[in-house]
Amino acid sequence: MKIFIKYMVSERCKIVVKEELRKLGLHYIMVDMGVVDIMENLTMEQREQIKIALFRSGLELMDDKKAVLIEKIKNSIIDMIHYKDDMLKINFSDYLSEKLKHDYTYLANLFSEVQGTTIEKFIISHKIERVKELIIYDELSLSEIAWKMHYSSVAHLSNQFKRITGLTPSHFRSLKDKRRIAIENI
Repeated sequence: MKIFIKYMVSERCKIVVKEELRKLGLHYIMVDMGVVDIMENLTMEQREQIKIALFRSGLELMDDKKAVLIEKIKNSIIDMIHYKDDMLKINFSDYLSEKLKHDYTYLANLFSEVQGTTIEKFIISHKIERVKELIIYDELSLSEIAWKMHYSSVAHLSNQFKRITGLTPSHFRSLKDKRRIAIENI
């Protein structure tokens, strides 16, 4: 049985979910970003116990199909930008359509309607947060970061970075107190 969980955006979230399932005596086949495949069929009481346990950890059990699809969109984007070493060489629109088995126009319209922002802006926000992270690590040059994040040029990355943060990447690198936004708050 699959259950869908909102705000599940990191490896730490997966660990929390696994621990809560263990405490409840439930067995899982797979725990991934936003989705858990449980071996048992849940009773209403077990479902309520999971809901309460997740809520205490800042997570939320989802029932609404549209909300589940929105979370799948978000988690697909987050996973690709933050947790894959090599981002896709194909368009995000093609990737999302293929992965979620829906027409991209439908996904984009639903996302905008529910989230109040576009998928593109959501992607850009996450790419900029990932760029901040890479700048903080100070292991790659700006050219290498631009290439890794699939920007057409350093100038394109710099312009987008400045538009979103108000700072140039170089100025951000020189700051002592580097400000990043938690993934779940983007």
